[in-house]
Amino acid sequence: MAPNKKLYLVSLGCSKNLVDSEVMLGLLEKDGYMVTQKPEDADLLLVNTCGFIGSAVKEAIDEILALARYKLQEPSKKLVVTGCLVQRYGSELERELPEVDLFIGTNGFHNIVERLHGQKTPIPLAHSLEQSPFLMDSSLPRKVSTPPHRAYMKITEGCINRCSYCLIPSIRGKLRSRPIADLMTEAHRLDAGGVKELTLVAQDLLAYGLDLPKQANLIDLLLQLLAETAIPWIRLLYLHPARVSNKLLLLMAESPRIVPYLDIPFQHVSDHILQLMNRPYSKNHIIQLMDTIRNTIPGAALRTTMMVGFPGETEADIAEMADFLQKHPFEHLGVFAYANEEGCKASSFPGQIPEEIKEKRLCRIMEMQAEISFAALQRHVGQVEQVLVEGLSKESDLLLEGRTRYQAPEIDGCVYITGGTAEPGALVQVKITEAHTYDLVGEVND
Repeated sequence: MAPNKKLYLVSLGCSKNLVDSEVMLGLLEKDGYMVTQKPEDADLLLVNTCGFIGSAVKEAIDEILALARYKLQEPSKKLVVTGCLVQRYGSELERELPEVDLFIGTNGFHNIVERLHGQKTPIPLAHSLEQSPFLMDSSLPRKVSTPPHRAYMKITEGCINRCSYCLIPSIRGKLRSRPIADLMTEAHRLDAGGVKELTLVAQDLLAYGLDLPKQANLIDLLLQLLAETAIPWIRLLYLHPARVSNKLLLLMAESPRIVPYLDIPFQHVSDHILQLMNRPYSKNHIIQLMDTIRNTIPGAALRTTMMVGFPGETEADIAEMADFLQKHPFEHLGVFAYANEEGCKASSFPGQIPEEIKEKRLCRIMEMQAEISFAALQRHVGQVEQVLVEGLSKESDLLLEGRTRYQAPEIDGCVYITGGTAEPGALVQVKITEAHTYDLVGEVND
């Protein structure tokens, strides 16, 4: 094993992809690599890609080409590309990007060291999901790359749903759930490492266990996490609207360590668009579910995503969405324009929407949501909230930055701490003094 080999990593896409990157970091570290922040210093340039929609594909290609310039200057460097883009476009990428030394799909990243050393025959990219569906487990080394006080834990791979706009099942494969015993091994390790916030991630957390011989479910896992770890905050991303049960909501209401935050991607509220999307619920179901959540967990923060510009969507559908969001406000909302991806069932639907109309609809909903978010954050002013301190603010090193239980890492706003001191990873009481559109301001409440 050669000492002092250096690795430069770019991890793109979602938190689930980040976990894959962290497994590769752990494996490469065991092989003698050390992480560097400078690509020019690296022996190995690694890009773990996202590839679900056109914008993610473009971002990934741009990153690959940017790193290829370093390899051009120093041909001894190895350039490796992994992840969803490879799984989707593998053979095409091999033809178009000869500067890349090694391509590995979503199903083979655990063999990265052997592949680098030429000790493992590559799986044919076009068929690898069917031939050898991979599921990570706790025996794999993992180097957590988030701040040490928080971590993600991926509890499933693949997806059981068949939304007409989504390529995930074709890229990530069928649903595979990790056994609870294996997840608890990883959770104990993270707990011992000082993690204060554990975020459970999956394409659909509530599908967890449906494929296991002895069916377990998310509630079983949560009960064990509460009983066997001391992790103060447990966060859930993401919950399928058709599977949120009263039993889960009651558990959250009774368990302060499960943060009162629900990310439930509804995607739309128009019944005919939901039907075209192959989403198995109606607008009435959404309304009833939101009412149940508000009554069961008062003060909970709700996040959702809405998609605009789906084929067949009309101005009346957008007006219905806007009216719904005014009457049933969300603390956090992500809005996306439908991307017409080759291979999705919806790509052949009639009534495709021009890009400029998609953009107008997206702006309309986001402008409205800015006002809703601002109003929602006002309720925290004057309150004392528990805040997990992240460290110095990205805006100014004169401020600390943290998050309440109602703000998820990476996707929501933050709390700027203007008074008092605290170490990164500390849970402190902060009195909220101001609310902006997406962020809060406060002082440590001594």
